[in-house]
Amino acid sequence: MPDAATLARWLDPEIRAYVARCDSLFPEAAAAPSPAESRVFYDRLAAAFRAPRPPGLAVRDAPPLRRYRPAAMRHAAVLLFVHGGGFVLGGLESHDDICADLAAGAGLEVVAVDYRLAPDHPWPAALDDVQAAYAVLRAEGRPVVVGGDSAGGNLAAALCHRLHRLGEPPPRGQLLIYAGLSANPLRVAGRREADAPMLTARECVHFLRLYAGTADPTGNPELAPLEATDFAGLPPAALFAAGYDPVRQDMEDYAAALLAAGQPVRYRADPGLVHGWLRARHSARLAAAAFTAVVEAAGALAAGAITA
Repeated sequence: MPDAATLARWLDPEIRAYVARCDSLFPEAAAAPSPAESRVFYDRLAAAFRAPRPPGLAVRDAPPLRRYRPAAMRHAAVLLFVHGGGFVLGGLESHDDICADLAAGAGLEVVAVDYRLAPDHPWPAALDDVQAAYAVLRAEGRPVVVGGDSAGGNLAAALCHRLHRLGEPPPRGQLLIYAGLSANPLRVAGRREADAPMLTARECVHFLRLYAGTADPTGNPELAPLEATDFAGLPPAALFAAGYDPVRQDMEDYAAALLAAGQPVRYRADPGLVHGWLRARHSARLAAAAFTAVVEAAGALAAGAITA
C-alpha cells in the first residue's frame, strides 16, 4: 500500500477518503486467506457502499439472471452486465446498485448474471455461464451489449472473442470498465501503478491463477483477451480505465489493438481514479463524472452510435 504522501500526490481528497474506507472494510491481507474468507470481506465492503435503487425501476430475479428495467426505456437493446471481483468474489448483490444506476441512467434494461466463481469452478465455467446468459438474451430477439467491471470486463471481452471464433452473432457493443485483460499482470512491475491502492499487480496474478486453474492463459484470448492475434470483427467498444491501477495498461493496449484492426473505440482514462472506483460514484466528484460517461457510453453502444 502506498504511503500517505504518495496517495496525496496522486489522488484528490475524496478518492483518498474512499480508499481509506475501503481499506478499513477490506484490508490488504484479505486477498490472501481462503476465497471463502475473502468473500466475507468483499460482501461487507459492497454492502457498506450500496446505494438505494433509483425510483421507478422494476427489478426481477430469474436465476441466474437479475433484470433491471427502468420506467422510461430509451433503447430496445439490453445490456448484459458481468460483475467484477477477481473471478472469485461478488455476485448479484455486490453490484446491485451499480446495475440499477446504469439502467436508470441509460434508459435501457440491464441484466446481471450470477456466474460460477473460482477456484471452485475454474475457467471456463464463468465464461460458459456468461455465454449461456447471452444466448438467453439473443433468443429474445433484442440487440445485446455486453459489459462489466474488472474481472467482469475480462469475461465480457472474452465472450466477444469466443463468439467471433465460433462464427456466432456478436454483441452490438462491449463496455469494459478497468478490466484485467493480460496473461501477464506483472508486466507493469516497477511502475507506480503496480502497487496501487485497491489492487496490486501481484493480486492480479493471484486471482488470475485461481481462475485459470490448470489452463494456461498464454495464447488464449478467451482467458486473457489481449492474447488475441486478430481483433478484426469484434464489436464497437467503450473502455474506461483508472490511471492509478495495474490494469490501466491492459485497457490502453486493448483500445490500441481494436483501433489498429479498424474497430470503433471510445477510450477514457481518468488519472485520478483507482481500481474499483464505481463504488465511489456517489461520494467523489471524479468518480461521478466518470460514471456519467459510462452511462452515456452504454446508451451510445445500445443505439449503435459508436462507429468508426
